[in-house]
Amino acid sequence: MGKFLLVFPIFDLTLRLNGFPIGQARQKLDSILAVNDRDYETFLEEKKRELAHFHLKHNPFYQALVGKDAFENWEDLPIMRKIDFQRPLAERLSNGYSEKKVFVNKTSGSSGDPMVFAKDKPCHALIWANIMRRFGWYGVDFNRSLQARFYGQSMDWFARLVLRLKDFLSHRYRFSIFDFSDAGIEKILHKFRSTQFDYINGYTSSIVQVAHYLKRKNLVLKDLCPSLRVCIVTSEMLFDDDRILLEQYLGVPVVNEYGASEVDVIAIENPDGRWLVNAETCFVEIVDENGKVVPKGQQGRILVTSLYNFAHPFIRYEVGDYGVLDLSGTAKHPVLQKLIGRTNDVAVLPSGKKPAGMTFYSITKKLFGDEGNVKEFVITQTQLDTFEIEYVADQALSEAEKNNMEKVFGDFLEPGLHYIFIRRDGLQRSKSGKLKQFTSRVSS
Repeated sequence: MGKFLLVFPIFDLTLRLNGFPIGQARQKLDSILAVNDRDYETFLEEKKRELAHFHLKHNPFYQALVGKDAFENWEDLPIMRKIDFQRPLAERLSNGYSEKKVFVNKTSGSSGDPMVFAKDKPCHALIWANIMRRFGWYGVDFNRSLQARFYGQSMDWFARLVLRLKDFLSHRYRFSIFDFSDAGIEKILHKFRSTQFDYINGYTSSIVQVAHYLKRKNLVLKDLCPSLRVCIVTSEMLFDDDRILLEQYLGVPVVNEYGASEVDVIAIENPDGRWLVNAETCFVEIVDENGKVVPKGQQGRILVTSLYNFAHPFIRYEVGDYGVLDLSGTAKHPVLQKLIGRTNDVAVLPSGKKPAGMTFYSITKKLFGDEGNVKEFVITQTQLDTFEIEYVADQALSEAEKNNMEKVFGDFLEPGLHYIFIRRDGLQRSKSGKLKQFTSRVSS
């Protein structure tokens, strides 16, 4: 089967079988890339206006949000926030689209506002075509290269079974991010010793935990797995000292990716070390506290427009981070100079387990749905065995809901932990405007 995967484009076939026209998407991407630098700003303006006019005409949800059926200036369009999407998905889809005919997924809720979102199938295929092109800069071929994956996973057994199948068809092996104790990391290293992985992709904090262990043991991962060629980190901040640690003890280049599942990969480093913004399928703006675009080089809130998603509007969408665009960037090749936000703590449990902060994001997917009672939440580890869960909800959690939550946490963390539930009218946000979903006050 391994040799079959190496020669057969099973990832492309899987996309096609699920209704995602990857062939047409590659042709469309080629036409976008063919637009020259001089004309690209005009090209982007046309795509922005085409998208906004479509949703103003065909999407009642967006019509109500804008409050009119036309616009003159792009900056007159409202900034969309996660809270705007806290309603059933069916109410947010454009006319002519249904949940059965689009790609549907759920955000992890790392900002405290989990939500279900949708992309039309040509848009989803175009996003994948562009991701594959950019990963190809590092010799990664989604049809052939084997991925060591450090991501979360669903709590539901059937969903996990489906995920395993998807991982198989996507040529990747998913490691658990629920245990970074010494014993847990040794299991990870054993798999690397016995498997010819081509690249690592996943949450920064999880991979950093592995690198810390390698440092303590004076090991280099590439010595254990010579086929390894690159590590691409995502979802959390990559600090300079962590990059140094990773590159030294993984033994391969580290590439920084920044994205949001509901829209797209927003930026990824190219081989020259420039953090290139995705201007092929997105439009990225940096705005001040009043929603006005700031000049390049100045810090502000990041807004992203998904240029080809006609099923569901993400127009001037605030992802929840602050950033800076570099002065050297152009309309076709914008450069992200700096990103602020996306850090996570690591929990320390009485057994010695050290689950990554992203563990709590995975649990969120199970506990809080699109139409759930809980709108926002934060989790604080106050003692080795005690967690405070502050939440905003229309109604207080029932004892049955609390017991269910404790059971789910117990299944994925360990039994015997204590949970204190505190209902709030609102939660205190950081300077960046985000909720840090998990904070540990316990020394690791």
